[in-house]
Amino acid sequence: DMEGFRRTIDVTMWGAFFGVRAAATQMVKQGNGGSIVVISSPHAVIAIPTSAAYNMAKAAIDHMSRTAAIEFAQHKIRVNTVHPGWIDTPGERKFFTDEQLQAGAENIPWKRLGMPNEVGKLVTFLSSSDADYMTGGTSTIDGGISLPWWSKRSEGGQ
Repeated sequence: DMEGFRRTIDVTMWGAFFGVRAAATQMVKQGNGGSIVVISSPHAVIAIPTSAAYNMAKAAIDHMSRTAAIEFAQHKIRVNTVHPGWIDTPGERKFFTDEQLQAGAENIPWKRLGMPNEVGKLVTFLSSSDADYMTGGTSTIDGGISLPWWSKRSEGGQ
């Protein structure tokens, strides 16, 4: 329905936009540069049926992040995006049974869901001085599910 579509865009896309704007505004005022890490999704680049609003919002987030990276470079503010795949969170466990989660994991090359701390480590790296020259990029952490041509049939080179 149109209301659900609009709500998804509002929360997902506009939420990220306003978050980046608030962080960048404060960083510019402080004058010390900084790092903004935006959480997006492989949905930004992979068309998932019945998820048009979410797919569109995540694609918009990716493009907004790249644009922000250019606009805020003069202030030494880096902006990067993370694409976490299917992550084992309490929120996911509200919507899916253990059996559904395990079945979903079978479709991931690593045969498991990601863990929140794995995403956290990536965000920590991107926020650190070790990533000082990284800006405008997207880091995917999804166990390989978004790799082109991946399917269960491709295991073992078949």
